[in-house]
Amino acid sequence: MLRYLYADQLSAHPKLARAMFKDRADQFKTRLGWDVDVDFSGEERDEYDGLNPLYVIWEMPDGSHGGSMRFLPTTGRVMINDHFSHLIGGGHIQSPLIWECTRFCLSREAPSCVAAALMLGGGEIMTGFGIEHFVGVFDARMTRIYRMIGSSPEVLGSVGSGKEQISVGLWEFEPEAQAKVAKRSGVTPQMSRQWFDMSFGDAAPVQSLAQVG
Repeated sequence: MLRYLYADQLSAHPKLARAMFKDRADQFKTRLGWDVDVDFSGEERDEYDGLNPLYVIWEMPDGSHGGSMRFLPTTGRVMINDHFSHLIGGGHIQSPLIWECTRFCLSREAPSCVAAALMLGGGEIMTGFGIEHFVGVFDARMTRIYRMIGSSPEVLGSVGSGKEQISVGLWEFEPEAQAKVAKRSGVTPQMSRQWFDMSFGDAAPVQSLAQVG
């Protein structure tokens, strides 16, 4: 199932949180060789995890992490403006209608449906928070994954070529894309919405957006 948790809620789900940060270390440091910091317990975190981001997490039947993404509104500090503005000509992306999506991570044990389920969760955030676009930096390997899921971004800028290419993408989530992603994930739109509602209850997510920004 999908869970939606802010960073300050992770302490209530210690097994899930530990598994997420360990899987991030495994994916980004071990498998991809990125220059990321891994702590003594084998968990990967960066400065943006300290800004109380919203995580979408696929929880496995045993309570462990299957996959996750991290979201922050561009009205505050985000990775693209701090480190990758050269990909968009040195400009900045800042709007209450645009959030940044980072740290797309899949566990080695994740079923094939998890990547699409996470994108479906991203669509729920768009709908629930009144967001029009996600922006994110991605490498060449993710191009195939996004195409396979049925949720390819508009590319705003790139550097490098082949396997070394790094790009900035902008995502919308139109009903047609939602249907494709839902089919790929094996999760019905009704179940996806139910999981979102379970996380936020009667709280108005749009109010939370103002608090985070």
